[in-house]
Amino acid sequence: MELVELNPLSGALVGLPGVNGLSTEQRKRLTIAVELVANPSIVFMDEPTSGLDARSAAIVMRTVRNIVNTGRTIVCTIHQPSIDIFESFDELLFMKRGGQLIYAGPLGSKSRYLVEFF
Repeated sequence: MELVELNPLSGALVGLPGVNGLSTEQRKRLTIAVELVANPSIVFMDEPTSGLDARSAAIVMRTVRNIVNTGRTIVCTIHQPSIDIFESFDELLFMKRGGQLIYAGPLGSKSRYLVEFF
């Protein structure tokens, strides 16, 4: 619960989406926490920020960073990230339609390696 920053909500009911209980962003973090119970060394996330506003997306990505900081690997798909979310990634696998690889490697500070590549 601490890793996904849900300690204050440990006694809360999940509830119904949009009606009561946890917010969409809190539900996403709870889903991540449930996956971590199995103590995986690698976690796959498909669009963890979809359907979230900028603030909520930043909170979810902070949770993702917390998990990475424990030594786990996270593979994440994401479309149209904000610059802040984009720069929260360590490495990038950039593909175009059809699966053709465009770039694979580290981003670097302020995406320096990616900018140098192009």
